[in-house]
Amino acid sequence: MADDIGTAWSARLIVTLEHAPVFERVFEDLAGVVSLYEWDESQKPVLWAVEGMFDASPPRAELETRIALTAQSLGIAAPDLVIAKVPAKDWLTATVASFPPIKAGRYYIHGDHIAGPHPASLVRLKINAATAFGSGQHASTMGCLLALDSMFRRTRLTKPGFVGLDMGCGTGILGMAIAKTARKPVLCADIDPEAVRVARYNARRNGLAAEIHAVMSDGCGDRTVREHGPYQVITANILARPLVQMAAALSALLAPGGTLILAGFVRRDEAMVLNAYRTQGLRLEKRVRIAPWTTLALRRS
Repeated sequence: MADDIGTAWSARLIVTLEHAPVFERVFEDLAGVVSLYEWDESQKPVLWAVEGMFDASPPRAELETRIALTAQSLGIAAPDLVIAKVPAKDWLTATVASFPPIKAGRYYIHGDHIAGPHPASLVRLKINAATAFGSGQHASTMGCLLALDSMFRRTRLTKPGFVGLDMGCGTGILGMAIAKTARKPVLCADIDPEAVRVARYNARRNGLAAEIHAVMSDGCGDRTVREHGPYQVITANILARPLVQMAAALSALLAPGGTLILAGFVRRDEAMVLNAYRTQGLRLEKRVRIAPWTTLALRRS
């Protein structure tokens, strides 16, 4: 039977916060949106929901296989997978309602459903509220924005051409923050074509069509990414192991005196990520912790 018109689907797991970032990967290339939120604070440890949203019935067999393999790698029992229909209208309404304006240092982020008034003294970023990845509300994105704010207090981006690279750009929020602050071109790169489309859309909505250039790239592999380097600032809000794997390639794209901002991992993975980049000659300049997430700002001397 065909899926009901106007109906979305959710697939949800309930796990501890320690394991939630790992289980997010179960959905990352299948779901349209992946979210992480507190489920039951009365439990010790606190339980969190990892939820993927789909526009058609989710592939249960594939998801259950991924869940089982992930649980085995962690040495825990596989959590139950709950799949349910969600009225599409209700899902969008809930998404919009749960995205109030937020402030991170000099940055003010709001959904495009909010008309204003907006604070004139802050750098305003407008995001499509129906697109959950990279809305600024996740602690790792917030950490990156705070790290950028700190960097811009002491650094001016003066390199001709592209000064910044937002690797794994999602909605392009970090690339736009760089471009709006420096008023210089920024390259946004992502392996997901939908992310590239959304980043371009958001750039236009923020008056940054000329400054933001979004491309598809598997890590640092795209020729455009290499040709426009080295960059004075690079942001990479991804996951711990991919960051470790691309440490050499990403570090090579950073200009002398440049800043590399890394996020998307929890505190227990911090040492692993930091050591991978210290090996490349970078030094830690700032650490932002929004429990349990960590953001690292590293600098090349």
